[in-house]
Amino acid sequence: MELKKLGAYLCVGVFSGITALGISHKMESSKWVNFQQNNGNAKFANFGGNLPTANIGNDAFINAASKSTPAVVHIKVKTAPKKQTQQGYNPFFDFFGPQLGSPQPQESSGSGVIVSADGYIITNNHVIDGADEIQVSLSDNKVYTAKMIGKDPSTDLAVIKIDEKNLPYLSWGNSDDVKVGQWVLAVGNPFDLASTVTAGIVSAKARNINIIREKAGNYAIESFIQTDAAVNPGNSGGALVDLNGNLIGINAAIATPTGTFAGYSFAIPANLAKKIVQDITDFGLVQRGYLGVNIAELTPELAKKSNYSKMEGAYVGDVVPGSAAEDAEIKSGDIITSVDHLSIKSSPELQEHIARYRPGDKIELEIYRNGNLMTKSVTLKNRENKSKLISKADIENSENVLSVLGASFEVLDTETAKKLGIEGGIVVKNVENGIIAENTDIEEGFIITRLNNKPVSNLKQFETILNQSKGNGVLIEGRYPNRNGVKYYAFGF
Repeated sequence: MELKKLGAYLCVGVFSGITALGISHKMESSKWVNFQQNNGNAKFANFGGNLPTANIGNDAFINAASKSTPAVVHIKVKTAPKKQTQQGYNPFFDFFGPQLGSPQPQESSGSGVIVSADGYIITNNHVIDGADEIQVSLSDNKVYTAKMIGKDPSTDLAVIKIDEKNLPYLSWGNSDDVKVGQWVLAVGNPFDLASTVTAGIVSAKARNINIIREKAGNYAIESFIQTDAAVNPGNSGGALVDLNGNLIGINAAIATPTGTFAGYSFAIPANLAKKIVQDITDFGLVQRGYLGVNIAELTPELAKKSNYSKMEGAYVGDVVPGSAAEDAEIKSGDIITSVDHLSIKSSPELQEHIARYRPGDKIELEIYRNGNLMTKSVTLKNRENKSKLISKADIENSENVLSVLGASFEVLDTETAKKLGIEGGIVVKNVENGIIAENTDIEEGFIITRLNNKPVSNLKQFETILNQSKGNGVLIEGRYPNRNGVKYYAFGF
């Protein structure tokens, strides 16, 4: 694997303190593969410790496997064909009856982890994304229909629930304590083979492979635990556990030339996953704290420029006006070295740590500036630079109809419009929680040209049409700048 060097520091927006860095990872004759895309008032336990790995016997593996397998479920998803995403197809034509040659419903599968006795289950967002029906099978072969509780495309995590009590569930491990070289088990349902357990070691931490960025854009959060435990299509959403059987990660991706395991697998750290679960179950959506900086991976050139002798930390390129970082007097050129006394070795690690906090939370950052280390107290804000928490009801009752969509927008620039041969449009910048993520597969960069058959070229016009559409359906027409064909998306509003 070779890393393409990062040039100038990246302007990556404001989210959880940072965004996924634009470092591309490349393997010879291979690509990053997302498992499922290849197809094949809860109470949460306290953190558990890690078992020392010296003199490990078979009993340690047996005990960890027997503890974890009953809490890992098999998820089957049925998805109706999304006709609204087909090129040149207007979904409102459905009023005139079914179309000949319509696509058939699709089925896919993955894994999930029970995290509470009353049926809350965490899995990957890509496992259940777009699902019309979610079926959960337990290790004892009991089958349930699950309901969606919430999802977070930025971390590729989602929470679903089944109606049952006294279920076996996994205790949360402390992923900060995970060490490179430590034995771990991966538990899931690869190739529809229920309750499969594989073993390996942790080979790296805080890996950013840019796989979530493809879906979530600049708001993607990646700081994976890398292991060599064998995982395959169907393992997505399954458990990575330590030898105490504590949950230390949610399996999410593999690096492979074939679509099956080739030696590298990646899991979302438990400390981040736990926060996402708690937010979704407590509030119905993720409460994400924003630091408000544009950052870059620390390079020898940047370290030399800052007279910094180490190669650990995250380099601050710019500070967003009105942000928490600006309030705390963090400056361009600062190097962030720790968050609440936890050392920061890389930008992905900073990304993960900040993502564990909510708006209004106060944190301490250690900053290197001009040869000196200093401590900055920061009160995090949300994406709108406010410190208060929000609820689904707040969003639904918001006068700003754009917030309900769960995305940010900007006006298409004139030069790009001319190149594409269109009069204008609204660009989808980022997609998080909301109507768009739940009902369409619109991605960052999509250009909305018409809304309910009316052309849109500015945000006021866009918002006005949406307000007029409340209680009715919405038809979005548009295109991607680098793809051919017009696309349509329809949803209730």
